[in-house]
Amino acid sequence: MDSKLSSRVLKILCLGLVFHLFYIISVFDCYFTSPVVNGMQQFRVRQAKAKRLVLIVGKLSCDGLRADLLMNLNPFPTIADSPEVVAPYLRSIAETRGAFGVSHTRVPTESRPGHVAIIAGMYEDVSAVTKGWKTNPVEFDSVFNQSSHTFSFGSPDILPMFARGAIPGKVKTWMYNEDDEDFTKDATALDIWVIEQLETLLRNATTDRTLDRQLREDGVVFFLHLLGLDTTGHSYRPHSKEYMHNIEVVDNIVKRTELLLKKFYRDDETSYIFTADHGMSNIGNHGDGNPDSTRTPLIAWGKGIRGPLPDTVISSHDNYSRPWGLDKFVRQDVEQADIAPLMTTLLGINLPVNSVGVVPDVDPVSPGYLRPKGGEREKAEAAVVNARSILEQYRVKHRLKAEHSVSYQPFPQLTPANGPTSIPGTQELVEIEQLVTLEHWAEARKKSMELIRVALEGLRYLQTYDRILLRSIVTAGYIGWAAFSAASLISSDSTGPSPSRTSRLGLPIIAGSVLLGFWGRFAVQKSPWTYYAYVAFPCYFWYETIRLTLPFALRGTSHSQSAGLSTFQLKSLGISAAVILSLQGMVAAYTNRAIWSIGFVAIGVYWPLVHWPSSIRQEDPIFLVRWAISCLSTALFPLRDVEQRESSSLIVAGGVAMICVGSVSAYVLTQSDSQRKRIVPTSLLFIGLSTLVTYDSVVRLQTKVGLPFVNKALNWTLLFLSASYPKLSRMQYPNEYSKLLGLFLAFAPCFVILSIAAEGLFYLSYCATLITWIGVETKVRAHTRKAQNLSKAESYQPTLDDVRIALFFLFFVQVAFFGTGNVASVSSFYLEPVYRLVPVFNPFIMASLLIFKIIAPYVMLSAVFATLNSQLGLPPFSLFLIALSMTDMMTITFFLNVTDTGSWLEIGQSISFFVIASLLLVWSAGICILGEWLMSGSTNDHRLQKKRKLQ
Repeated sequence: MDSKLSSRVLKILCLGLVFHLFYIISVFDCYFTSPVVNGMQQFRVRQAKAKRLVLIVGKLSCDGLRADLLMNLNPFPTIADSPEVVAPYLRSIAETRGAFGVSHTRVPTESRPGHVAIIAGMYEDVSAVTKGWKTNPVEFDSVFNQSSHTFSFGSPDILPMFARGAIPGKVKTWMYNEDDEDFTKDATALDIWVIEQLETLLRNATTDRTLDRQLREDGVVFFLHLLGLDTTGHSYRPHSKEYMHNIEVVDNIVKRTELLLKKFYRDDETSYIFTADHGMSNIGNHGDGNPDSTRTPLIAWGKGIRGPLPDTVISSHDNYSRPWGLDKFVRQDVEQADIAPLMTTLLGINLPVNSVGVVPDVDPVSPGYLRPKGGEREKAEAAVVNARSILEQYRVKHRLKAEHSVSYQPFPQLTPANGPTSIPGTQELVEIEQLVTLEHWAEARKKSMELIRVALEGLRYLQTYDRILLRSIVTAGYIGWAAFSAASLISSDSTGPSPSRTSRLGLPIIAGSVLLGFWGRFAVQKSPWTYYAYVAFPCYFWYETIRLTLPFALRGTSHSQSAGLSTFQLKSLGISAAVILSLQGMVAAYTNRAIWSIGFVAIGVYWPLVHWPSSIRQEDPIFLVRWAISCLSTALFPLRDVEQRESSSLIVAGGVAMICVGSVSAYVLTQSDSQRKRIVPTSLLFIGLSTLVTYDSVVRLQTKVGLPFVNKALNWTLLFLSASYPKLSRMQYPNEYSKLLGLFLAFAPCFVILSIAAEGLFYLSYCATLITWIGVETKVRAHTRKAQNLSKAESYQPTLDDVRIALFFLFFVQVAFFGTGNVASVSSFYLEPVYRLVPVFNPFIMASLLIFKIIAPYVMLSAVFATLNSQLGLPPFSLFLIALSMTDMMTITFFLNVTDTGSWLEIGQSISFFVIASLLLVWSAGICILGEWLMSGSTNDHRLQKKRKLQ
């Protein structure tokens, strides 16, 4: 490989990696910036409805509780002797003395953002969530911080973030150890521990005067965080007997809590809120925007809460809630952030300053949740306070934006009538106050609701004020990268006349002026530092693209007059159209997995029959059949339902199949018994042991007898010893295919130990397709050169065939991810296999194991791609750069499709798709680097042979 070309390729590759990795965070700056600002005045209702409040968050499966499984009649029909009502106490509350409905959560349906919405009344931006779970990545106010005292009990994963964000000493926490979150044990013990700690606290107050005084102050909050059933849902799925039993346990804890507080306080001045941070899917997972993950129950009762109301002529129920058997009572739904202002209204404390929640009783046509003790006046007062609080946020953000924006345009519906210096919303508040003075309560609530709606729209307007500009910059960056990488790859020093001195000087001046203009604007607006980098990339890319392509433009049309150029152009246009359609097909495949299978049919059947040289089909028809069978067998896996159940028989089948294929392949590939003995036996032993140990672990976990230490130790040992064996043994492979076989066998135990069902079979089929692909491309390239009477060029120039190969590579990159997991998010991968190694809750290790499982197919892809480069005599990374230059068509599509409105499913998937696509691009570079390292020094390395020949 030419040293100058090598240096250029390396520079382009490094720049591309930095660019794509950095631009991933652009989705957060563009669509999900932090809503938190400071400096707002706080508001509260004048009269409290209750002296204290109990918030119970039921952590039922996947850190959440589905409303249907709690409220349905006979929700577990497949379980023998299951009760018709699983939570009789909570249901009796809904029927006789409380209000109920569905609390709709927002994505990501994870613990931290769910609790922030409930307790702080704000929807935390995704970028803040990624900065930490147990501490506060951003400072925010909460109901706990506004209470007189909060006594919280439960998980160490949630409680600390609200204690650290509050006034010191105001929020007291009682937490069990992280090691107690063991997925192999009865998780109900964690929830029982919570109620026992509450009981101990109340008992201690009888002898501790300070504690007793704190408990009896007005505005006290009790927070019971019931995480125990999280482990049950992950381990046994939501429709299991274990899950049903855990709901019964939580129902009993709610009953015990109410009895304890009644006995201690001897009054009826306590309000109760029961809900969940999020729900779950049928497979016991969350985080992916599944509708079942966004619907949680909300039951409220006690002081200040209305009782059940008869349903209206237009029913408040739908097909989701009719199976509850509560049709005669009103179902009152809320957004999750609405719970926080509901709690502050009950306690008569300040609303959290960043709360965007709306008390359900603001809407005059809504039954709400409050009991109008003082008539409609109290509901009207709550509505006015709610409106003032949200309007105050708009005023502060409006002022900040006006101070720092260039040519600022305020939100039209809140533009002050008396000029830009007036305070927005003043006239609307005056009208509402006049209605309150005249005791027109319903009209005051209606006007307040309208002001809240307009203020929320204004907040969104300010939140997205710079979105169009930023989207344009990011789009220009991705397109600029594609143009720059393509121009860099095809340019050479002898392309024609050099541009004039004026052109050489003009380009830097123009590029620098554009860059400085944007930087000046960002400085005035005090924009985040990331904005400066976002605009620097497209400025550089387009500058370099014009500089590299300008000599081609100066050459005129001399080449266009050569014979056959029009045919080449026509073929190029055809391939370009095919590439665009293929990439957009991959985009569509993110939501329709069957498209991946169609892709395999296209490359395994259509392409060989239509586009292969006829000589290949005639000379080696068996090879064509092998290629078609390998592609069609791999095409079966994306068609499988993503909701899988643990199957020990399929796990064992995968292990046995890999042993059989490995043995046969070793016999075919190796040239002597001594070579075969060095390559195969140890790896096959690892696969066999992992199959046996995994089967035993599955049986033990399913029967709930616990996982012995020896099983965990063997699983860990086999997992990493097998993966590192090819390098640790320093084995010398006779050829590249033998080395590929060694790598395949090395990662086979991973797809046994970390499989839930057919992943091992997918790994086998996928690797067979990849290895066959090497032979396919080698034959096609050889026959093409022979037909065109071409010899290998001394310096590399991209060809149209290289574009197709790069497109196939992108296809295999995507399939490696989507072949075994759900398309929505990494968190939707199953956790059952992880319990075979980590039975105690440890999110970092669990996530690492899931990522390791994702990596395994890519190890094979990396080695195959490096081998393919070598077999074709191409420079390292040349095919990858072609792929990287055209794949941003997918990335731009996903970026522009990101939304933060609509259904939670649409929001969650739009974010996940962009992030997954972007990460897979960066991941692809690692694949190429890993492949070159893994296959370095191979005896059949054609580039190495060429170098030795030249020497």
